[in-house]
Formats: sequence, structure tokens, C-alpha cells
Amino acid sequence: MVNDVIKQARKMHRKAIEATYDGTCRIYGMRSVKDPDTKVTRQEEVLVQEGIPCHLSYSSTTPAAGSSTVTAVIQTIKLFLAPEPVIPPGSRIEVTQQGRTENYDQSGQAAVYSSHQEILLELWREYA
Repeated sequence: MVNDVIKQARKMHRKAIEATYDGTCRIYGMRSVKDPDTKVTRQEEVLVQEGIPCHLSYSSTTPAAGSSTVTAVIQTIKLFLAPEPVIPPGSRIEVTQQGRTENYDQSGQAAVYSSHQEILLELWREYA
């Protein structure tokens, strides 16, 4: 009985989080492609998954130490999405939210919970 109550609470928690999803994302990764003529293998970007409902969250912190002319502001960008999609570290993630599309780099391993997963992102620069 207690187990059923916990399952129901998790289901409600997931539904509440998914109600905040106001964007969609596409996941891009790299794959090896061998040229049939030259036999040279090169890396090529491919679309891995698309149309994944998501939500971006931003938070900023200003460090206490700064110069009199410039103070650095650190922005944390976090992507929330369902726990099922597997997003490999190093993927390029294209997010469309609030009518804007931006590309991000996954900066680490996803934190996966029963109701959602959270991925810390950085603005996309390019593949290493």
C-alpha cells in the first residue's frame, strides 16, 4: 500500500514538472563515416533525436571578487526533460523556447531522476 502511494506521488511529480515544458530540443552527435573512395574515416555530425519536450532554466551568480571596472557574472543553464532520452556527454543540443532557437553543449553527465533529468549546458562553441 505504501509502495502504491509512493508510485502515485512520483507520477504526480512527473506530471507537474512536464507541465513546465515550454520548448523542444534536438540532440546532435558525431559518428564515424568512411569514404568509400579514399578509405579515410572522418567524423560527421548527425541528428540523434528531435522533438523532445523540454524547459531551460537560467540562474546567474556574481562572484564577490571583482575589479573596480569589471565584475564577472556566471550564468548556469540547466535543461529539464523526461528521464527516458539518453543524451551522451558532448552532444550538441539545439533548444527552441519562447520563439528563440539556441545551440548548447552538454557540459556533463545528466542527473537522472524518476520524474525528469537535468543537464547542465554551456553555449555551443564547436566540437572539440
